[in-house]
Amino acid sequence: MSADDVAPTPEVIGVGPHPEPWPDDDRLDPALLRDGDRRNVADRYRYWTVEAIVADLDGRRHPFHVAIENWQHDRNIGGVVRNANAFLAAEVHIVGRRRWNRRGAMVTERYQHVRHHADVGVLARHADGQGLTLVGIDNVDGSVALESTPLPRDCVLLFGQEGPGLSPDAIAACRTVCSIEMFGSTRSINAAVASGIAMHSWIRQHVHGAPC
Repeated sequence: MSADDVAPTPEVIGVGPHPEPWPDDDRLDPALLRDGDRRNVADRYRYWTVEAIVADLDGRRHPFHVAIENWQHDRNIGGVVRNANAFLAAEVHIVGRRRWNRRGAMVTERYQHVRHHADVGVLARHADGQGLTLVGIDNVDGSVALESTPLPRDCVLLFGQEGPGLSPDAIAACRTVCSIEMFGSTRSINAAVASGIAMHSWIRQHVHGAPC
């Protein structure tokens, strides 16, 4: 049997029990110290309680928000939430149905503020009250290229359902709608992928100072 025939050993995520004596730190969870921490969190948060992690993230969140319409229980919503956590969005807004598919979030919703709005009108009023500009992300007639468009610092990046994209009400509520340039045969990319691209565009402009 060659080395290529041997199945790879699955990588063990996280760390085991913490050696005693345990650190004297209120941020640490005694159960995790005792049993180990196998969560999908950055190494600096090993053994921290969920509350301590959220508090630390809250001290440095970025001022952009993310919203996604949820009329058909889109499976991409979990991926959008996970991306929002990765790029440290201020909040995720779920528009439409309150229940959403959490599978793709990989438990990151525990560390990410998620707010529900009954419809786009409620979201738009909330955004206006918070001084946030609604920016749609969809490849529709009249959209402008995301790659060459300055994004507002304080904004809500709004995504539509897989398939139909942004609803007419959502498009009407947005200050502008940005499209993501594509080069293959598909007519669209899913909301989870689009959200990662759009959030990283915001990061490049406002964190790294890269030109749009």
